[in-house]
Amino acid sequence: MEFFRITRDLPFMRYARSTVFISTILFVAAVGALVTRGLNFNVDFTGGTVIEVQFPQATKPSAIRQLLKTHQYRHARVENYGTASKVLIHLPTTSLPNKALAVGVLRLITASHPGASLRSVEFVGPEVGSELADQGALALLFVAIGITLYLTLRFEWRFAVGAIIATIHDVVIVLGVFALFHVSFSLTVLAAVLAVLGYSVNDTVVVFDRIRENFRRMRTGTTAEIIDSAITRTLSRTIMTHILTQIMVLAMLFLGGPVLFGFALAMTLGIVVGTYGSVLVASPIVMWLGLRREDLLPRKTATADRP
Repeated sequence: MEFFRITRDLPFMRYARSTVFISTILFVAAVGALVTRGLNFNVDFTGGTVIEVQFPQATKPSAIRQLLKTHQYRHARVENYGTASKVLIHLPTTSLPNKALAVGVLRLITASHPGASLRSVEFVGPEVGSELADQGALALLFVAIGITLYLTLRFEWRFAVGAIIATIHDVVIVLGVFALFHVSFSLTVLAAVLAVLGYSVNDTVVVFDRIRENFRRMRTGTTAEIIDSAITRTLSRTIMTHILTQIMVLAMLFLGGPVLFGFALAMTLGIVVGTYGSVLVASPIVMWLGLRREDLLPRKTATADRP
């Protein structure tokens, strides 16, 4: 399905040097933010106290969050748990014992919400958080290796190199924004980053598949012209897919509240950067690696002469 059709190929590769230069600047800035500021890991990774509070009626997490922020609990994360009358409160590690911390929080809450009761108090140790961080890093590494192997087997090694560079570019820039603005990095954000990996690769594969088809179908034209034609032919699909996905993600970003904010922000950035990377980073790299028509044509196998 196409809502519009572009009859004339757009010269994307003419601006390849400029787009890759912009991407390089953004990549270096993102790495600088990660090195100098680092990610703002939340309780999921750093450890802390998780308090479950039961209210006699439905309670908005935003009201409890604002109440805690007005006192000394500025970094508390509050969300509904199971029902609208149950609330989970995540607090970073402090010098206070867990029970004393829970009693202080409950006393503050019951002052404005009579009838609230403490259901449970759990402590997440820093060792568990460190293990989660290590597992998350391994997950990213294994996904990258899997993508490389998949693209090498399906296409050609130049495509694999271009895709993996574009994918690393997308993920690092997303993480760099989180580091630069010190946005809380939780397990849901890590899930969004992994989703960005898959989303970016899917878009890249669509473009690469059309490039391979064009090399086999078009008898004339330079490599740049063939790539321009492939990107132009997939542009309608790319725009429709990303606009519809972005509408859903923006709804979560602006209406989902603080609980979904990190996830939606990572997905929003990933969609924008991933689209840019698939078209204007991965494709130029494939071209500069010297892709030729002969690299994509089926190889003829020699047959023995029959008597």
